[in-house]
Amino acid sequence: MKKLLLSLLVLGVLAVALAGTWYLRREQRISAFAAAPITLPAEGVTLAVPTGTSPRTLAKLLADAGIVTDPELLYLYIRRERVGPRLKAGEYLFEGTLTPAQVVEQLASGRVKLYRFTVPEGLRVEEILPLLAGSELKLDLEELRRLASDRNFPREAGVPVASLEGFLYPDTYAFTRGATAKEVLTKMVERALEEYRKADAQRKDGVKLSLLETFTLASIVEKETGQPQERPRISCVFHNRLRQGIKLETDPTVLYAMKLLRGVYSRNITRKDLRTPHPYNTYTTPGLPPGPIASPGAAALQAALHPLDCEDLFFVSRNDGTHIFCPTLECHEAAVRKWQVEFFREKRRRQRMNGTP
Repeated sequence: MKKLLLSLLVLGVLAVALAGTWYLRREQRISAFAAAPITLPAEGVTLAVPTGTSPRTLAKLLADAGIVTDPELLYLYIRRERVGPRLKAGEYLFEGTLTPAQVVEQLASGRVKLYRFTVPEGLRVEEILPLLAGSELKLDLEELRRLASDRNFPREAGVPVASLEGFLYPDTYAFTRGATAKEVLTKMVERALEEYRKADAQRKDGVKLSLLETFTLASIVEKETGQPQERPRISCVFHNRLRQGIKLETDPTVLYAMKLLRGVYSRNITRKDLRTPHPYNTYTTPGLPPGPIASPGAAALQAALHPLDCEDLFFVSRNDGTHIFCPTLECHEAAVRKWQVEFFREKRRRQRMNGTP
């Protein structure tokens, strides 16, 4: 009887030792696997993890995509680290050289793949929407246009008028796959209003522009400015003209008015265009137009609410992106002769001498 008990004890000890050895070796394998880097293709590997994916299924998805080498060891690692409940669904981009532990950490942190697009300053809504549709988000252009033309949507998004013109803030945006047209447009409006609040906090004493008037003037400043440092001075010119009841007479508003009349945007202005009455034509209509003519950036919004102190009433392009500023009509007429008449006359003369068109 004693021999039997001794044998059972020995067998028990051996079983425990074997189990311990097996467990230790398994832990070593799991640890070695989790720390072993794998180099992914140069373009990376994108993987969509559906909602409700179990850790075992996820491990297989990762192995099938070539992101890890052993689904069973990955599953055991997930169980050992107790990260299963933290793993998040979504679309992920795995790139570079990663260990399985880093892959799991990315999934647990929810660092999903982002799709970016950039909207430059000074674009109109009709120019911005195709940029969104052509981005990697692949937004539906007709849906974008439907929302932009829906008179209720702008107000729902926080715009004080029934148009998104001027309120799709120019910036670089990042969204996850599946972002809707409504979500994207709403975010762009939110950014515009956010930048307005920042500019409003620095509003100059005596500047009484409303939110809509601010975006309207800022859009004109944006379209008129070739050099960023000139924005506050160009804003000063327009503020001075508004204060004195002088028509703004700014060409970008004429182009916008003619686009509304004809349905087609043109960069050329005729004398007839200047004389064509329209609420957006600041050669025929005093004051600010009814709304923005493009999307202004942060600097233009700041300039609209915090213009430079100046006595200027005119500015004339030097044809290099900068302007000559004048406080009097005499100064302005001299600048026009030099930079709009003589400049182009000399340019045509040189072209004829060089035989260029």
